[in-house]
Amino acid sequence: MESLFFYRPYIDPEVESLIERIHPARVCIDNDAYGDCTLVKVDSPNKHGILLEMVQILTDLELVISKSYISSDGGWFMDVFHVTDQSGNKITDESLILYIKQALCATRRNSKEVQTCPGRQVRPCHVSTEHTALELTMTDQPGLLSEVTAVLAELGCHVSAAVAWTHSTRAACIIYVEDELKGGIIDLARLGHIKEQLQNVVEVHHRNGERRSVRLAPPAAGQTHTERRLHQLMADDKDYETCSSCGGSVGSGQKYDAEGKNCDCTYVSIENCKEKGYSMVNVRSRDRTKLFFDTVCTLTDMQYVVFHAAITSKRSIAVQEYYIRHKDGRTLDSENERHRVAQCLAAAVERRASHGLRLDISAENRLGLLSDITRVFREYGLSVSRAEMGTKGEKATGTFYVTDTSGHNIKPETLLKAVKQAMDCTIQVTNKSWSTSSHSSAATINCKISSREDNMPKQFSLRSLLLSQLERLSSNFSPIKL
Repeated sequence: MESLFFYRPYIDPEVESLIERIHPARVCIDNDAYGDCTLVKVDSPNKHGILLEMVQILTDLELVISKSYISSDGGWFMDVFHVTDQSGNKITDESLILYIKQALCATRRNSKEVQTCPGRQVRPCHVSTEHTALELTMTDQPGLLSEVTAVLAELGCHVSAAVAWTHSTRAACIIYVEDELKGGIIDLARLGHIKEQLQNVVEVHHRNGERRSVRLAPPAAGQTHTERRLHQLMADDKDYETCSSCGGSVGSGQKYDAEGKNCDCTYVSIENCKEKGYSMVNVRSRDRTKLFFDTVCTLTDMQYVVFHAAITSKRSIAVQEYYIRHKDGRTLDSENERHRVAQCLAAAVERRASHGLRLDISAENRLGLLSDITRVFREYGLSVSRAEMGTKGEKATGTFYVTDTSGHNIKPETLLKAVKQAMDCTIQVTNKSWSTSSHSSAATINCKISSREDNMPKQFSLRSLLLSQLERLSSNFSPIKL
């Protein structure tokens, strides 16, 4: 098949800067056009990654993008976002509107002037840029996160923020830590010791040749956005290799029913539009928060440019249509390339899918809190499919999606029994999952997540000791070849 190549002339950076000064970015926020949403319109000179930056700003503010239309041909970027808050209301806070305008304009100038929004946290609570980042990829195994956080607590590392995803037997997490007494950890010898101890824990749960990685990075300016970095970690770990589309292989052409009902799978198809010189990517899936960010993040990191796009959602089904080319101007001409892109997009959609019972926790911020929470899950035979936790001052908040060790749903009573221990901690359990997004129930209780030292004398038994040792030993057994 003959490939189409598109070449762009070289533009001197000084000339490009002059264009920006003559035609600066314009942002219009309109609350009158629609009765059910706020319209955010952006006109700006184009650059690679600008769409991701703008979507990231809106999603970090916990805004919901229900529709979007993008066009960026001819070196100019034009985008329209239909947004609401988490409750489905328009954006009416004047300080927030001003912040959005300034932040969206700053993405084009690479400006760091806009940092805060009065009365609102700009970054999600599980994102931190001032502390040492611990990045792990490993096989998804019950109790492994508990052992990792226990080692951090024993080494005097306070967890300021953490986020963990699991997908297709793989797990990735980013944990931001600081020294219990000194704050940020910058001493290379101490970082090396922490890394060595964590590698020992992770290696115990893996056979020879199984993929795993442990990386520690000191605080640095310009750190990659945490959720974008998680996508990168899981993609590098090749979690997408087992992904399949609705009805079989990715991009097989099998479609949803007329209303998109009774199907929780992700459908991805890719076709080449020869007369326009684009590859058309169509993604259909259950709608959820940050879905737009996840797909755009994947396309951007794979070095594809979105020239046109239309994003819509109807009756809990999201439809995303992208017209893309590779950064060098190529379309997706080979079947292998189309298959890989489709797999990566399906994985990006599924990584943040909410499997299991949701548990929201609010507690006093202290050393070892995350270790104690995950220890309770492990002791009651529960597994964490996704987790986010952050701290602000004296308070720590977190969201955990919990299943049994086989990945099946559990009853709310089982989870409440597991965490019904003393100390000031507010817990809300929500029975809401990826496949039953239209129905949920919640219960809120006050309880205690006690420390390891408080529980050791009361809960120690020979049975629990043997079980914990057997669990550790069994992970080292490999199949015997006859």
